[in-house]
Amino acid sequence: MNDSPITAIRAQLIDFVADPGDSMSDDCDALRHVPDGLLILRDGRILERGPAAELLGKIPAHCPILDRRHCIVMPGFVDLHVHYPQIDVIASPGRDLLDWLDRYTFPAERRFSDPKHASDAAERFLDELLANGTTTALAFGTVHRDSIDTFFEAARARQLRMIAGKVMMDRNCPEDLRDTPDQAYRDSRELLERWHGVDRLGYAITPRFAITSSPEQLAAAGRLAHEHPSAWIHSHLSENADEVDWVARLFPQARSYLGVYEQFGLLRDRAVYAHCIWLDRKDRARMAAQGAVAAFCPTSNLFLGSGLFDLAATDEAGLRYGLATDVGGGTSFSMLRTLAEAWKVAQLKGQKFSPLRAFYLATLGGARALGLADRIGRLAPGYEADLVMLDPKATPLAEQRDRRCESVTERLFALMMLGDDRSIAQTWILGRPWGGRAPGRVSPAT
Repeated sequence: MNDSPITAIRAQLIDFVADPGDSMSDDCDALRHVPDGLLILRDGRILERGPAAELLGKIPAHCPILDRRHCIVMPGFVDLHVHYPQIDVIASPGRDLLDWLDRYTFPAERRFSDPKHASDAAERFLDELLANGTTTALAFGTVHRDSIDTFFEAARARQLRMIAGKVMMDRNCPEDLRDTPDQAYRDSRELLERWHGVDRLGYAITPRFAITSSPEQLAAAGRLAHEHPSAWIHSHLSENADEVDWVARLFPQARSYLGVYEQFGLLRDRAVYAHCIWLDRKDRARMAAQGAVAAFCPTSNLFLGSGLFDLAATDEAGLRYGLATDVGGGTSFSMLRTLAEAWKVAQLKGQKFSPLRAFYLATLGGARALGLADRIGRLAPGYEADLVMLDPKATPLAEQRDRRCESVTERLFALMMLGDDRSIAQTWILGRPWGGRAPGRVSPAT
């Protein structure tokens, strides 16, 4: 018999069991909505969930019930692509991607040769994720090996589910930010063997993008990917038209930018490529066939003028994708702000992006993209209790709008269009509540 204490939360419960597609109906089979629900937690996992009227009788008399009926509780958000070293250059005015890298990103990443700076940045970065309801992320580090050690140490202390990797970069970048093919392979292997699968951490083999890795280094990354099939692969693909042209000049034998990665063994299940804007039909079909995933980064694509992600073409190809903030080219850590910008991208493309699908992609869709849908992304028995509590009335304007919402779908749409970090009432990690912002770090709530 398990005598561990249980925690009960009474709230409006929302999660998904499948992709709702373009549905705008509360009757969508993919949506699970319990207007007055009870979530019962034990040992960091979900024990039961369902209508409060059915489950209240199962709660021991001495067990307090956390009443959050004014909130929506759903699985914690999943950010499919974000740069932790770029927290200091968010909202920096670059002309385009390549200019932004030279003027802001590379100078900021030089500072990560100092382990103290890397550690401070990791703490602040994770605080921002938690303050915005993000409980799982796939993160870039820098070329410095210590940048990943410090990141994983900070994530492990918080019991977070994080995936990250050391950047591999040996050309077309500042000299003091370069490694070599051998060094990149050796450092990445040592980090992978040290951290991959430890607690809730995972390692991602991380060539920055084809422009900054020589063929020899991409081959080394491919060798790592072959030797460690459970590791992730994380890079950039077809973000900017000038970038695509540059890759074509560097690799004239490749059919496309994607073909560069494929020829080096970097196109497979658990490969996540950010942006994927300037792809053709063959590229999308090939990614789908190989089990790779696209990370849709609407705020950075708009901010840097890179282009508009094609949701319809991605769906037509059967290519899986998720949502990503892409901080610091992205302009917010908030997944709610990211969903709002994704809606605008779809509008500009004349395509559909329903609020149900938006929140599916931010939760179960992101978990599926990472191959983690058996443990996160749903409010279901046995799943890890990573939760976000959303307050749809967090601001006077939001409250005014919420009073007039006539359906769950409408309420979610208003939340994603008007919401931000103020809408995050609380974030929970493995069944434990975490407080709001505090100097230096986020602390467990008392």
